[in-house]
Amino acid sequence: MYLVIKNIHVSCVVLTFISFSLRGIWMLQCNPILQHRWAKTLPHFIDTTLLASGIGLIIILHQYPGTQVWLTAKLVALLVYIIIGGIALKYGKTKTIKTTAFLLALATFFYLVSVALTKTAVPFSIITFLS
Repeated sequence: MYLVIKNIHVSCVVLTFISFSLRGIWMLQCNPILQHRWAKTLPHFIDTTLLASGIGLIIILHQYPGTQVWLTAKLVALLVYIIIGGIALKYGKTKTIKTTAFLLALATFFYLVSVALTKTAVPFSIITFLS
């Protein structure tokens, strides 16, 4: 069961990256595709599945935010990603604000992935580069 949920989770990570990146590019281009119903609903399905599979992994592995530093960092970064992503795609008042938020959200996404892969809250530390 673990491998099934993990594969769903990893697949959703890839899909959410593709979905967010496409919507960010469409936002930058002022592309009307961004206003289509499927472009607004499909990401919610993907992200809900991603969140549900993440919760499933937490339960299966008995690794909980608050007790695992890396998982706590990942959860905080996820909240930051959601807020910044919302500014990029919906709530930003100007194109400059939306573009900056989009780039920051992508950086946060890559931080999330690196934390997940390394299981450390500071995956880009100076110690890593010196080793």
